Amino acid sequence: MQTMARQIVPQQLIKIPRKQRPAGCPKELCESVASPGWSRFLGGTCRPVERGAHAGAGNKSQDSGIAEMEELPVPHNIKISNITCDSFKISWDMDSKSKDRITHYFIDLNKKENKNSNKFKHKDVPTKLVAKAVPLPMTVRGHWFLSPRTEYTVAVQTASKQVDGDYVVSEWSEIIEFCTADYSKVHLTQLLEKAEVIAGRMLKLSVFYRNQHKEYFDYIREHHGNAMQPSVKDNSGSHGSPISGKLEGIFFSCNTEFNTGKPPQDSPYGRYRYEIAAEKLFNPNTNLYFGDFYCMYTAYHYVILVIAPVGSPGDEFCKQRLPQLNIKDNKFLTCDEEDGVMVYHHAQDVILEVIYTDPVDLSLGTVAEITGHQLMSLSTANAKKDPSCKTCNISVGR
Repeated sequence: MQTMARQIVPQQLIKIPRKQRPAGCPKELCESVASPGWSRFLGGTCRPVERGAHAGAGNKSQDSGIAEMEELPVPHNIKISNITCDSFKISWDMDSKSKDRITHYFIDLNKKENKNSNKFKHKDVPTKLVAKAVPLPMTVRGHWFLSPRTEYTVAVQTASKQVDGDYVVSEWSEIIEFCTADYSKVHLTQLLEKAEVIAGRMLKLSVFYRNQHKEYFDYIREHHGNAMQPSVKDNSGSHGSPISGKLEGIFFSCNTEFNTGKPPQDSPYGRYRYEIAAEKLFNPNTNLYFGDFYCMYTAYHYVILVIAPVGSPGDEFCKQRLPQLNIKDNKFLTCDEEDGVMVYHHAQDVILEVIYTDPVDLSLGTVAEITGHQLMSLSTANAKKDPSCKTCNISVGR
């Protein structure tokens, strides 16, 4: 793991009033953190722990509460391990001198600044945590201040709580950078279970279809030998999705209109549609995986499924990261044989986005212009998930 260190001015003592919490102080940052070792932050206040190049500069002689005593050991050689989407373990080395005086650890956790972020946007409130001096490594867990697939910086101080409630503290450690992980299969299974609740009844389907502009299909014929090629999935959907920016595939739709049993004539992506018989892509020689469940500040909910030929690179990728579905029995998309014929069904009440992980030759289906409208407002390209929706969010970040 790469580390980044910058100069920190020492701060010997912090006097902290315990009777008031400043106006606007978020209470949740003061509460214990899913571990008996964590205490209320700084005796009931969320006043930030001073740090950085300007922290406490010139104040040492002016603070009458500063105690003249041996300095506390400064944490160094910080190690971050066991990183998940909403937790990590942290440990460090420190000199044995005055080690027995340590009663607490101060942890300064911040999202790493994005140089491309909007400078006028309200910045995230830094998270300052206080833990009792428990054995290391120590687990930091909390979905209200840790998000999946997000870069953070962390630094540590040792502290000794005095009888009057003040703290004697060490200098800050070096600053360490790390990135939280994607959703695990456990988290995706939670999303899967929430999606199953609203999936609705099953309707028959006979084709998968892909909407694009005419130029797209012309390009495929001219430059790719008539075969549509997998491309890396965009960042639409859940922020912690393990397939975003990693899985390669081709997007297809399969929802049908209730009254006709056929694909809708409108399209968010282009006026030309490629249709292919369902059995060409989805059959007993393929595996089906649940990929994501999300919405975009609307009443519509989307479920991403992945179809991968057995043993293909896409299949191996999904097998390690995604919950696998029974192709004959699940709430979203099924494939079963009836009287020697393959029969297909899809969920009525969610919009399915199906990713097929192998190339698809245009000759296996047909391309034709749709008769309906091109509804670009319904596009989900790089769509951001609504973090406030109770239907499609779980308590481990967005």
